[in-house]
Amino acid sequence: MTEQGRLQWDGEAEDAAAAGRAAAELRELKAHQTGEAITLGNEFSEIRVSRVETRNGARLLVEAPKSGQWVALCPLEVESLTWQNAETFSAMIGHPYGPLFEEEP
Repeated sequence: MTEQGRLQWDGEAEDAAAAGRAAAELRELKAHQTGEAITLGNEFSEIRVSRVETRNGARLLVEAPKSGQWVALCPLEVESLTWQNAETFSAMIGHPYGPLFEEEP
């Protein structure tokens, strides 16, 4: 606990800095959006998809407004979705907000 009586955790400053960098990156991507965003949703989820231009070419920006999560995918990463089967997506949904495979130390 700090002297102001607010709870803190180990790594809080690093988490805040990472969140700030991610927010700045998202603002920069959105500043280079081309065309209108498309929103898709159902009873489980809602996403917003838009095309953004980067120095490395076009990307598909996929945002989940309710969770604040987002990802910018290159054309090859989007195409790789077509290579997957239903089990892959089930595994991803079963392990939300984390990688499908754990990183090695």
